[in-house]
Amino acid sequence: MNETLKGVAAMVAACTLWGLSSIYLDFLSHLPPLQVLAHRSLWSLPFFIAILALQGRVGEFRAISALRGRAGLVVLAALMITGNWFMFILSIQIGHATEASLGYYIYPLIAVLIGRFAFGEKLDGLQMVAIALVVAAVFSLAVGLGALPWVAVAIAGTFALYGVIKKNLPLGPVVSVTAEMLVFLPVAVAILALGDAPLWGTSAWDVALLIGSGPFTALPLVLFSYAARRIAMSTTGVLFYINPTLQFLAAMLVLREPFHPVHAIAFPLIWLAVVLYSIAAARRDRAARRAARPA
Repeated sequence: MNETLKGVAAMVAACTLWGLSSIYLDFLSHLPPLQVLAHRSLWSLPFFIAILALQGRVGEFRAISALRGRAGLVVLAALMITGNWFMFILSIQIGHATEASLGYYIYPLIAVLIGRFAFGEKLDGLQMVAIALVVAAVFSLAVGLGALPWVAVAIAGTFALYGVIKKNLPLGPVVSVTAEMLVFLPVAVAILALGDAPLWGTSAWDVALLIGSGPFTALPLVLFSYAARRIAMSTTGVLFYINPTLQFLAAMLVLREPFHPVHAIAFPLIWLAVVLYSIAAARRDRAARRAARPA
């Protein structure tokens, strides 16, 4: 198997694990979401450290001391990713897994908007149409459901802002995520120490799931990092949609969430936006490769 195929396999595996995570978290829905978040963060940390140790990269933590003025970005990144995780956990517990999948569908397009206004990146015609379709979908949900789809917006927004922050951190992905978990560690310990619910849930099954939530969180990030170094960004972007598609199917078929008539309007708009965005990304990738070729 060549490196590109290995990258595709790793990306598919990562997105499959992410896509099925709502089913995993549903088994813990009887526990407070903050408690699940704390365990998820706490048990992912040793997994990340073990990966770095096996790769002989623990010494890369020295790069954090050189951040100086940008050290606060690690804290902001930790806030964004833990906020994103919390919103996802909460969405499962309150029956909004469908909205959560919508959030991960629209996240790349919100990232494109942030790139336009924060970094002056240009938008082509297809991207502008894709963004307009997303706006139309969110508006239709707000009108049809009588409220803004806040779960989707919060999940997409925190993940997009997380990406912006990471763009400005000169750290490898595994090193930076490990640093973020270290930042959140005191908060996680405080949540578990001060919470009213039983620390380990109510059964041995809860204990296994809470501890397992760490590797279940960390492994897709490691696989994603492995894939990102081996396949084109356009390929990464297209394969990413395995994640929200599986989340959507899990919400409908396993979690049995209701599918409202307005969803039948909003989701096709989102799916069309995804297709247009993917075409635009593929075009940019081909143009970049052509520009990189020697004359």
